[in-house]
Amino acid sequence: QLQLEESGGGSVQAGGSLRLSCRASGFDIRNYCMGWFRQTPGKQREGVATVYTGGQTTFYADSVKGRFTISPDYAKSTVSLQMNSLKPEDTAVYFCAPLCDLSTPEFRYWGQGTQVTVFS
Repeated sequence: QLQLEESGGGSVQAGGSLRLSCRASGFDIRNYCMGWFRQTPGKQREGVATVYTGGQTTFYADSVKGRFTISPDYAKSTVSLQMNSLKPEDTAVYFCAPLCDLSTPEFRYWGQGTQVTVFS
C-alpha cells in the first residue's frame, strides 16, 4: 500500500532553516518523480519542488528558487527538502507526492503533511 510520511516541520524565525523529510513506502521512488507541495488554509495546494527519476533534474517554484533544495535518498526511500532563508510566506503544511508537474498537484494518497511556521 502506497504511503507517504512527512516530518521535520516546526516553527522558525525568518531567515532560519528547516529540513523536511518524506518517507515513502509501497512503491519504489527511483521509478517516479518526487515532489514537495504546500498548502495554506483556504488556498489550493501549490508545487514547491520536484526531482525527476535519477535525481539529477530538479524544478522549483519561482518563490523558492535559490533557497530550497530537493534531494532523494534512494537507499532510504526518502526525499528531503532543505529550506534556507525562510520567509513568513513559506508558512504552510508541506506534503510530498510522486508527481512531476508542480502545476498539477492531483494525487489520491496525500500524507498528513508537516507544518512549517515562519515568524518574523
